[in-house]
Amino acid sequence: MGRAFEFRKGRKMKRWDRMSKDFTRIGKEIVMAVKEGGPNPDGNARLRTAIQNGKGVNMPKDRVEAAIKRASSREEKDYQEVVYEGYGPHGIAIVVETATDNPTRTVSNVRLYFNRNSGALGTAGSSDYTFTRKGVFKLAAAGLDRDELELDLIDVGAEDVYETQEEDEHGAEHAYMVVETAFTDFGQMQKALEARGLNVVSATLQRVPNTTVALNDEQAEEVEKLIEKFEEDEDVQAVYHTMG
Repeated sequence: MGRAFEFRKGRKMKRWDRMSKDFTRIGKEIVMAVKEGGPNPDGNARLRTAIQNGKGVNMPKDRVEAAIKRASSREEKDYQEVVYEGYGPHGIAIVVETATDNPTRTVSNVRLYFNRNSGALGTAGSSDYTFTRKGVFKLAAAGLDRDELELDLIDVGAEDVYETQEEDEHGAEHAYMVVETAFTDFGQMQKALEARGLNVVSATLQRVPNTTVALNDEQAEEVEKLIEKFEEDEDVQAVYHTMG
């Protein structure tokens, strides 16, 4: 079948892996949201956001409902949100956000990934200071004008508005408008977008690097290998780094 087939097959498998990981990550977020604020999304902003993010990655409705039902059960495990900090190869700062029912297992795995990939797990505050926490909202771009959107949202905390293209699990390209806010303006912006009836694909709190480090291809490959190890771990919710 040739190299072209193998390339397409490889890309498809990666998309499926990413989709499966997204479902696991959002499923945990739903569980934590329900345990924190109850199963009714109308009165639970965190759950409403998690459900919204599930729709954004095409998470089946029955999986969302199953996660909510599971979270309401006393038998469902509790997840702890733990953040790990460290440095990868070539001085790249890395922050790993996790949701785990076994912190001992998780920290052991995180330390192992660092150690085996020329990095080192640090203490709290050792690398997080190189990032700024921001609210990041991704909207379907159809029918939106960037300048008009920015003017409309600037009074509710929009710091930056820009357009981006992303590939879905089927390999199709989609245009999105991204709105960034300060961490403290996340809730305010979420309410503003809901009030305007805009099609919000995802709403997340992210760590944005204050500065980045430029690496050559060989060095970047070393860092990417470490990042992939983190992203393959089911306890890991997100990974942030300062590689440019």
